[in-house]
Amino acid sequence: MSGRLAYTRLATLARRTPIHTPRLYTTSSLPAGGLLRNEAGLRLIKRRPWPLGTYALHNLPATRSISFARAIPKLVTKFATVGAAAGGAVIAGVSYIQYQAGQAGSFALDLFYRTKDGATDIAGGALGTVNGVFDQISSGWGKTKNDLDKVEYPEWLQKLLARDESDGAGGNGGGRGPREPKRSGAGVAAGAAAFGYSQEDDEDRHVAEKIARDEQMMMLTKKMIEIRGLLQTVGQSESLSLPSIVVIGSQSSGKSSVLEAIVGHEFLPKGHNMVTRRPIELTLVNTPDAHAEYGEFPALGLGKVTDFSQIQKTLTDLNLAVPASACVSDDPIQLRIYSPNVPDLSLIDLPGYIQVTGRDQPPELKERINELCEKYIRAPNVILAISAADVDLANSTALRASRKMDPRGERTIGVITKMDLVDAERGASLLSDKKYALRLGYVGVVCRAPPNATGPKLFNRGNGNITTAIVKNEAAYFSAHPEFGPDSQLNVGTRNLKKTLMHVLEQTMASSLKTTSVAIQRELAEATYEYKVQYNERPLSAESYLAESLDAFKHSFRGFSDQFGRQQVRDLLKHELDQQVLNLLAQRYWNRPFDDLSVPFPETDPLEGLPKADVEKDEIWKIKLDSSSAALTKLGVGRLATSVVADALQTHISHLISNSRFAAHPFARQAITDASTSILKDLSYDISDELEICIKPYKYRIEVEDHEWAKGRDNVSKVLKDELKVVETAAKGLEEQMGGRKKVKDVMSFIDRVRGGQVVLEGDGVGGAGGYSSALLNKGREAVFLRDRISVLQLRLLALKSKQCATQKNKYHCPEIFLDAVAAKLTTTADLFLDAELLSKFYYIFPRELDHRLGRSLSQEEVDRFAREDPKIKRHLDVVRRKELLEHVLKEMEGLRQLEAREKRQMSRRRWDAFMA
Repeated sequence: MSGRLAYTRLATLARRTPIHTPRLYTTSSLPAGGLLRNEAGLRLIKRRPWPLGTYALHNLPATRSISFARAIPKLVTKFATVGAAAGGAVIAGVSYIQYQAGQAGSFALDLFYRTKDGATDIAGGALGTVNGVFDQISSGWGKTKNDLDKVEYPEWLQKLLARDESDGAGGNGGGRGPREPKRSGAGVAAGAAAFGYSQEDDEDRHVAEKIARDEQMMMLTKKMIEIRGLLQTVGQSESLSLPSIVVIGSQSSGKSSVLEAIVGHEFLPKGHNMVTRRPIELTLVNTPDAHAEYGEFPALGLGKVTDFSQIQKTLTDLNLAVPASACVSDDPIQLRIYSPNVPDLSLIDLPGYIQVTGRDQPPELKERINELCEKYIRAPNVILAISAADVDLANSTALRASRKMDPRGERTIGVITKMDLVDAERGASLLSDKKYALRLGYVGVVCRAPPNATGPKLFNRGNGNITTAIVKNEAAYFSAHPEFGPDSQLNVGTRNLKKTLMHVLEQTMASSLKTTSVAIQRELAEATYEYKVQYNERPLSAESYLAESLDAFKHSFRGFSDQFGRQQVRDLLKHELDQQVLNLLAQRYWNRPFDDLSVPFPETDPLEGLPKADVEKDEIWKIKLDSSSAALTKLGVGRLATSVVADALQTHISHLISNSRFAAHPFARQAITDASTSILKDLSYDISDELEICIKPYKYRIEVEDHEWAKGRDNVSKVLKDELKVVETAAKGLEEQMGGRKKVKDVMSFIDRVRGGQVVLEGDGVGGAGGYSSALLNKGREAVFLRDRISVLQLRLLALKSKQCATQKNKYHCPEIFLDAVAAKLTTTADLFLDAELLSKFYYIFPRELDHRLGRSLSQEEVDRFAREDPKIKRHLDVVRRKELLEHVLKEMEGLRQLEAREKRQMSRRRWDAFMA
């Protein structure tokens, strides 16, 4: 603890009015009962009770700027009683305090010089004596410091020690005079102490020690609450937890008001029916340098919520999510509130006790609430039993529950709410109750201001802090009743409640450090064994797993890109254009399906007569071929070819995903699919237009070489054979559906007679005809069409093998070959362009887009969610994370124990300093 901070606190105490009887925090002689360790309990028992105002908290602004204006009358009195010599010594001590505080230096020095004539000899002798004592103590402290330097502290503890030493060495606040060395100031102060101040001065020194220790303890409490949060993350064991303060009380006891008064905001769920159905683990974190207050829900990932009405709504929704049939749930809601106006505390709010179950509530609700509360108020947790002042303590549900789990009342703090609803004598008797005595005592509060219909409201229902309004209202009430004055030794007010909670929580957590450390070491040993045996000590993190998975997928994608090139694109496009050629042939040359059984019109240009037709006289065959060729070139080959290749790429990407680690990760599958889809969509829009420009010449004139004709002849023959197989397969399928080949022949024979005019059919066979049903007749029409198509294909295959189709001069007699040659020209142009533009660009952009979507753009939460989608990886990560967290917590706790041992050594040194002085 630095001298600057301690003497700043001490200066505040120098202004106090004459000392009254010390006011205790509890009604018992032991401030913390069984919660303290043996040596800590003895240390506090021997110390004086805490006077009002001496418990300085860094988050409760109780210190004002130092001023000697009020100390002047007191100094004059001292000059009159002890004489010039003693007065000079007193002023010398005051000068040191003034120089340390950095205020009114010139005034104190002036008073000192006025009296130095009468005190030079005496003060000089005292100065020499004290300087010798000071040298001896400095030597001892140097040796102690050298021993401390050999201890290896954690990083956060090293920063704390460095800041403490720097403050002690040079933290004079700018109040040190330019010609006055620090050693001289310390010697003057020690000289004044050697002459002996008064009993009040000696008490102030002990108060300064108390302030130093409190500051140290608050740092310990903050670190222990941080460790508790880490232990909550580790989970899986009740032994891996530090104590908390569990708040219990009936639904009408004012439990929510107490918690909201501590926080300074209305944030708890409100409602006419039972709203709190889940425990709320509330962690308050003091942030002295922050200007904003906000809350966080670690399990929900909502970020910083600065609107406390939104926090209230979220808590309400989470509680109401528990169905009424389930009564209550033991799944806690974790909420952390960061504010410069809250102390460092760890609280658990539980559903309020009920006396009578409502009609709309399940009958087992009361018992379920009792079981839930008993689970949380077990040792070593501290119980904060809330009782209303207008209810007799004998009927307090919270006190009855605490008596059951804490019969001796050693870890229970009683809070009496609504003190303004009873007369002052009644309220004072409740706070000093001996029948239901508690080691930690009772605290009386008035957490809500009385309603004021005419004046302004004390509470801001918005997002403002209500702490000031509550403190003012409590101060007005308690100061108006002498029963709660300083002489009463009663603990009242929300501020004193915060102080009591901080002190008790620190002591309780400190007493649990050793047992918790043992439990952590045991859990760490089990996690290390599992990590070694099951996973062979293989390190793993969510980031490394994602990186390995992504590298493996990109490796498989590179293999695909090496295999899927221009030749594969050509095969895809040629197959698609072959199907387009077949469609054109069927539309313009081959038979067509018929919809009715009427007699067809005779064909003027039957396909059977094409080989012997005179195309020069009969131009219908020229028109048919030219229109078919124009339809093929104007089909939109650019759009068709681009979409075919893009669809093929997308299909292959889906296949790669299914065979990779990403198959078990829906998030990654969607990200990869979206990446490929977006890239292909952006590329296809421009490439299809550019490809249309490339094939535009074929729309006006097409010249076919002899080798192209020969190649087209072979290819189209194969295409027609494949088509013939497809049609024959379809015909066989119809035979099975219609009941056999004989049945099919009979139906087809009847349809042939109808279409030939041999049988007159009324109503087109809608209701059946010839002994056949309407459905059977429909199947028969399909069979007739397939039979005729088979005949046409067989006929054209024979034509293609003839000498007539061997040369391209007979292209009108062999339209299949010419259309196939045109399709081949379009394919060659398209595959060359798509390979250069679509494939090369896609192969370049896609891996980089994967790095962006599954790398840099992912948050830590998304990376963790990805890795935990795989059950095996999730178990592995849990073991690694648990082991690392336990190691980190164990290191932090070891640092706390070292800090606590350091505090003990400093306390012993301060006692030695006091003894030597």
